[in-house]
Amino acid sequence: MIEAEGLTKFYGHIGAIRNVSFKIDKGEVVGFLGPNGAGKSTTLRILTCYMPPSSGMARVEGLDVIENSLQIRQKIGYLPESVPLYKDLTVRRFLRFAASSKGVEAKRMNAEVSRVISACGLEKNAGRIVGNLSKGFRQRVGLAQALLNDPSVLILDEPTIGLDPGHIIEIRRLIQELRGDRTILLSSHILPEVAQLCQRVIIINKGEIVATDSPTNLTSQLQKTVKIVLEVSGPTHEFAQAIENLTGVEKVSQVSNGTSKFVIETDPSTDIRPEIAAMAVQKGCGLLELRTIQLSLEDIFMQLVTEEPSGEGAKS
Repeated sequence: MIEAEGLTKFYGHIGAIRNVSFKIDKGEVVGFLGPNGAGKSTTLRILTCYMPPSSGMARVEGLDVIENSLQIRQKIGYLPESVPLYKDLTVRRFLRFAASSKGVEAKRMNAEVSRVISACGLEKNAGRIVGNLSKGFRQRVGLAQALLNDPSVLILDEPTIGLDPGHIIEIRRLIQELRGDRTILLSSHILPEVAQLCQRVIIINKGEIVATDSPTNLTSQLQKTVKIVLEVSGPTHEFAQAIENLTGVEKVSQVSNGTSKFVIETDPSTDIRPEIAAMAVQKGCGLLELRTIQLSLEDIFMQLVTEEPSGEGAKS
């Protein structure tokens, strides 16, 4: 549904993105991550035909972004980071204008506008002036215009930025309801949000793709040690010393002085939790907690964007 191959964009002599390539299949929900200035918005603007690449190729639903620009803009739904709204129009009039721009037939206009108003929870605000709405409801209007003409591809750039917690939850719920047959590319700085919504992530840093895979696969590739959280009651100092001598243990750290909770780093090729549990019984310690910690998406992101891009690593 979305293909990018060798996309490169220069602003003057400054390279915003270089040789960006990826593919997103039908029905996938993919997160697009990167620090500020990494090239996320530039890539999305190329895919949505807001600007041409300096070189490279991109296709959406098999259509070339340069040769078939108008057709792509009519077929996809795009929510940019700063939603372009006509603030002096009512919600319904703005959506009618947007529907006309996307090629919705006159005989379908009222039904289509009513459909997206209902989908985005805007029924009570349909007659209000857009400029009088809260930021959360303006964001809903932006999402509603992206849904006009029932697009099979949605590209969402920071859909919850600047919203209060209540509106963030509502926008996330709306996005979750849109999953299924639609292909969704979602850019966000909120990593737990991406983890909740997306099956796969593409991470860009300094204008280059540094990883593309599921969070689970990235974790298995990047996790150099397994971390185990251990909490016991009893003679903890002696117990901690005994654990340090177990085969495969690389480091034992006390969470804070005087506590009975430790973080144990071990070789990922072996699971030593049964040995730890047996040792607790042997040493007369009560076993209060024993669990592994997986790398979070935030850990993965920080590990990748603080390293220099290379041709190897976690790409797939």
